[in-house]
Amino acid sequence: MGLKRRRVGLLGGTFDPVHVGHLALARAACVALSIDELRLVPTGVSWQKDGSSPAADRVAMLRLAIAGEPDWIIDTREVEREGPSYTIDTLASLRAELGPECALVLIIGSDQLRNLASWHRWRELLDLCHIAATRRERVSLDDLPAPVEALVEAHGADALPDAPAGGIVFFSMPAVPVSSTTLRKQLVAGEAPVELLPASVLEYIQSRRLYRDAPPVK
Repeated sequence: MGLKRRRVGLLGGTFDPVHVGHLALARAACVALSIDELRLVPTGVSWQKDGSSPAADRVAMLRLAIAGEPDWIIDTREVEREGPSYTIDTLASLRAELGPECALVLIIGSDQLRNLASWHRWRELLDLCHIAATRRERVSLDDLPAPVEALVEAHGADALPDAPAGGIVFFSMPAVPVSSTTLRKQLVAGEAPVELLPASVLEYIQSRRLYRDAPPVK
């Protein structure tokens, strides 16, 4: 038998702030997909969102949240990149860095999968990685938009293929009812949602009065 192909999982997001839902998704993906190394990739200048908290604070909160997870690392290439953050550019950069044989696994929620056809150069993603999707919150994986459904039909698999890229798989995670938008509204209002944030992250937010001086999030 040959050596097992190394699997590197990629979980991107604004992480504004990182919360228990993000961590539950990361843990579920690592177990379901046999991930060897998980890279959390905070978004720099998102082309689909604006008004994010400073990158330094989002990275600091991530660092606190993943303390004790030796196989999880924070990849800051998007926050260090000038201009909009496109996943295809991040994947190309990682592929050049890690080589052609490593399996790259892009971990996304059902909301992102449904929106995939709006991503920059989305049809090229599977040239560089696998896509692993799970249901998040109340966004269904059924009745996907036609272009996305066609992609799933062409590349879907029951298990992650033993290849560097090219497959689409699905995995399950525990239901974690947390909305980033609602969470930020609670923080803006001065609330302390201890059940939704790692204690160290909540302490960081409170000590720096993050979100408190921000306008209400719509």
